[in-house]
Amino acid sequence: MAELSIVEAINDAFHVELERDENVMVMGEDVGRAGGVFRATAGLRDRFGPDRCFDTPLAEAGILGTAVGLCMSGWRPVVEMQYDAFSYPCLDQLITHVGRYRWRTSGGMEFPLTIRMPYGGGVRAPELHDDSPETYYVHTPGVKVAIPSTPADAKGLLAAAIRDPDPVVVLEPKLHYRTARGEVPEGEHVVALGEARLAREGSDLTLVAYGSMVRVAEQAADALVGDASLEVLDIRTLKPLDEDALLASVAKTGRVVIVQEAPRTCGYAAELAAILAEKAIYDLQGPVLRVTGYDVPYPYWQIEDAYMPSVERVVDAARRLLEG
Repeated sequence: MAELSIVEAINDAFHVELERDENVMVMGEDVGRAGGVFRATAGLRDRFGPDRCFDTPLAEAGILGTAVGLCMSGWRPVVEMQYDAFSYPCLDQLITHVGRYRWRTSGGMEFPLTIRMPYGGGVRAPELHDDSPETYYVHTPGVKVAIPSTPADAKGLLAAAIRDPDPVVVLEPKLHYRTARGEVPEGEHVVALGEARLAREGSDLTLVAYGSMVRVAEQAADALVGDASLEVLDIRTLKPLDEDALLASVAKTGRVVIVQEAPRTCGYAAELAAILAEKAIYDLQGPVLRVTGYDVPYPYWQIEDAYMPSVERVVDAARRLLEG
């Protein structure tokens, strides 16, 4: 297997999937001639032509609206929102149309649309380039949401999203686009939606995370080696959620800390905590703790390190549970 970065694995997935299915197309701002602002779509236009990888105007609502029509015409479009917060202008299309067409047609119409975007902070970017908007999309009925943390999962989850009959939002941790490297299967590689990944086994406490926060959780587990055995569960797919894996891990350890980069109120960590309160109350040996971003707009880069969940904050939460 080749060792690739996350962005290289995404590019590999595109080459495989466009070759495999002639109905797959890629569209978005600068995805064609420039190969994407992060080079995730490099080489696609040259290999597959301008009809299957093409640049769009700078109009996110128009991009997604066009993709809606393409889906209804039999295509499988993959739409790139160049940055996380750039997707907000297309929320009308996503909520009003994308998530509802299967329901509107009583299941008669599939809607194989993939919306992918880099997300999260830590890259010293300007405003509206650092958000973690996953909860908006998870809350939208009819839309699936996946967030990889490794190169292999970046390729496999994107392939699964492209092949899925329903719309899937794939958020990619741009902080680790090039810093995370790992072995990636060659050729076709699919990671099923709805299956969590046990990133590390442990017995004393479970750290639950996804995307860029998985690495923070792993570093926190390393910091506590010798003091406690921490399990790290990578959710991977926020919707559908692998509840069985979540409940099994917490049943084993009895303690859980959930880590998310997004603001705290109504974040995805709150949903996970609610599930544990409903279904794992007799397994828990302490409260469910959350380590999150803050309820403020993402700060300017000079102080973003104070916003991002850190290894130290996760370790502190874990120690409070273990000592309580």
